[in-house]
Amino acid sequence: MQACKIAVVNEKGGVGKTVTVINLAAALTRNNKKVLIVDMDPQADATKGLGINPKQQKLTVYDLVENPNGMDLQEVIVNSAWQDLDIIPSTPDLAGAEIEMADVPGRENLLKNALGALTNTYDFILLDTPASLSLLTVNVFSYAKYILAPCQTHPYAFGAMEELFDTIDSVQAEINPDIEILGILPTFCDSRTRVSRRILDQLNKDPRYRDIVFNTTVRANTTIAESAAEGVPVVFFRRGSFGAIDYNNLADELIDKLF
Repeated sequence: MQACKIAVVNEKGGVGKTVTVINLAAALTRNNKKVLIVDMDPQADATKGLGINPKQQKLTVYDLVENPNGMDLQEVIVNSAWQDLDIIPSTPDLAGAEIEMADVPGRENLLKNALGALTNTYDFILLDTPASLSLLTVNVFSYAKYILAPCQTHPYAFGAMEELFDTIDSVQAEINPDIEILGILPTFCDSRTRVSRRILDQLNKDPRYRDIVFNTTVRANTTIAESAAEGVPVVFFRRGSFGAIDYNNLADELIDKLF
């Protein structure tokens, strides 16, 4: 078993990055896939989204990047309440790790070195990232094989895609030549609004994006926010909701694309 290592990335906040990590991971387990989330965002929202309190974790991803060759991964991995869904939790302390990593030789590969032994343990490894191009994000880029980019159907989010793709070009040239864009996921889609329809149309017509836009769109749905507040993935929280349906469809599409 060779893990599919997918970074969920966007340099703009508020586009549905973390909820995509949580709910895609949960939907994949419903397809009999074993999934690990690596929460690389100091806000630790992916950790909280699985009902886990970051303050109660003795070991987190911070410890991994601080000591990438001396940690027992099994001590850092936390089993969630759902079968086949695990997480390496984050902590606000991770925000200070960038300063501590700055002078470390090979600092862009610390996460890659720490997670090397996981390759044959999981079907999917999904990595949540900060909403900025930071050293933490660079470590994710160095480790991942694929990039999934959520894009809110809003003009600001669409405009930010060009900057993200320029960043990915630089990553391929300088850090990880094997990384590739798996797809763009339209999020917060509301077919009732003109702006949402227009941005979705632009994504599907732009020569740089049109061939990699997922057929699945994640509709604007308050149940996703409700489930996040409860620390339960929406596919388990309310199975008939638009959010659950959309992320289950995304999981199906992802599996068809990769296998």
